[in-house]
Amino acid sequence: MIRLLIVDDEVIIRNGLSSVIDWEGLGFTLLAPAASAEEALERLIEEKPHVILTDIRMAGQSGLDLAREAHLFNPQIETVILTGYDDFKYAQQAIRFGVSDYLLKTSRPEEIIKTMMKAKQRILQHREEERQDHTHRVIYRNRLLERLLTESAREDSLPPEWAEHLPQIQLSPVGGESLQVVIIKTSGWGTQPQIRSLLLFAVDNCLNNLLECETLLRKDDIALVLRNASATAGQRLLKHASAQIRQALKCELFAAIGTEVKHIKDLHKSYCQALYAASFQGLTETTDSVAYEQIKDRSGGRTVCSLEEEAELASLLQNGSPIELKAWATNIIGRQLHDPELTPDSLRAFVISIIVSGHRWLERVMRAIGKGDLSPLLCGKDLPESFSLFNEPAETLFSQLITLRDAYHKSAADGPSSYIQQAVAYIQAHLACNISLQQVAGAVHLHPHHFSEVFKREMGINYLEFVTRERMRRAEELLTQSPAKISEIAKSVGYEDIKYFGQLFKKHTGKTPSEFRNKP
Repeated sequence: MIRLLIVDDEVIIRNGLSSVIDWEGLGFTLLAPAASAEEALERLIEEKPHVILTDIRMAGQSGLDLAREAHLFNPQIETVILTGYDDFKYAQQAIRFGVSDYLLKTSRPEEIIKTMMKAKQRILQHREEERQDHTHRVIYRNRLLERLLTESAREDSLPPEWAEHLPQIQLSPVGGESLQVVIIKTSGWGTQPQIRSLLLFAVDNCLNNLLECETLLRKDDIALVLRNASATAGQRLLKHASAQIRQALKCELFAAIGTEVKHIKDLHKSYCQALYAASFQGLTETTDSVAYEQIKDRSGGRTVCSLEEEAELASLLQNGSPIELKAWATNIIGRQLHDPELTPDSLRAFVISIIVSGHRWLERVMRAIGKGDLSPLLCGKDLPESFSLFNEPAETLFSQLITLRDAYHKSAADGPSSYIQQAVAYIQAHLACNISLQQVAGAVHLHPHHFSEVFKREMGINYLEFVTRERMRRAEELLTQSPAKISEIAKSVGYEDIKYFGQLFKKHTGKTPSEFRNKP
């Protein structure tokens, strides 16, 4: 609403102007009328009117004096002169004093309304221009800061006005100060996009109030540039500000900290370091911050799961409960998180290797029973190619593995020969073991003789031929995809005697294991 102050030393005039026109209906908030210019000037600071409608001739200071003083106080105030003297000189003088318009006291209400609505429109137009100007300045400033962070920009390559837009990162000419980029991540208010954006906005405001910094509000985090007076000052102030924000906003903050740099052109280096440190969220002992210096020398942990872990997984996908599968995922990820050389890339590769192993096991089972297409079973879930690691890798891994388990059990429940599929899955999970027909028959609760007959009828080959075929297929995969020694591969598919394994493999493929691995 536009605040309107009517000023006239004649009570009948000021009361009449206040009551004869429906100011509220026109979009004005009518302040209590003032009886003099002196009273109006005293109330300017507290009531901050947007429009003043005043008489020229009053006892004491005149309306022109009021207009001049009001204009000095706030050049945006619209002052409309109302007078009984139709004298052009007054109008000329009023314009020099910043008066917006000029009305006679004999003006009809509709003329007064028309003039006041013009004043209102000028105020609204000015507000919109200021809003647009502010928006343009913010956009320009953000682009400038983004350029400094994402490019190695020298100070002499920046526009001359850069320091005006980013005053908090202008280093003192006497030296001693440094700049440091920190990536701030927030949580604790919920996962809805609007709520997360609101929390980021609130944290951004707090940071600018508490620190000498420049911030760049982004979709999922805040890029913060600290100006430090000493090597330890920035860290101390950041820690103190983070504690205040946590308490005030009831939220959690995570800070990924780049190294300090002495020149504007090196901000890009500190920014890249902060981004890399941010990727370690949830992967280090500290939960509220990670500094680049802490993790810069890590070489990476394991990237591929072992054959033993693959066998454990296959058994769990077939016979394990969701609780057991989740415990296994939590345990295997927990072991990786304790590796002091772990990096996000190595953990991601390791997790993907487990998921790929699960997919291959399910593919082998489906292939062995003549069901090659997994897409209907997986219900459109993300496959490893589109997999991404989040802050809870164990939960992420479990969500992928439970999809595979459910796909297998859905397939096993279909058809009259579901126990044959269960037997095939059992064999696939135990290829490294000495699995007898009696052992597999017991696993699916069938008499060995009956199981042997049904298995051959359903699969088209007898049990021993099937096991040998699947072992050779698995050996082919390992020879192609794994750097393991041939003796290790032989053991992983159930053969202690490497010579016997080689004979069987050549009979199956026409090549020795070495020839198969080295084929072009």
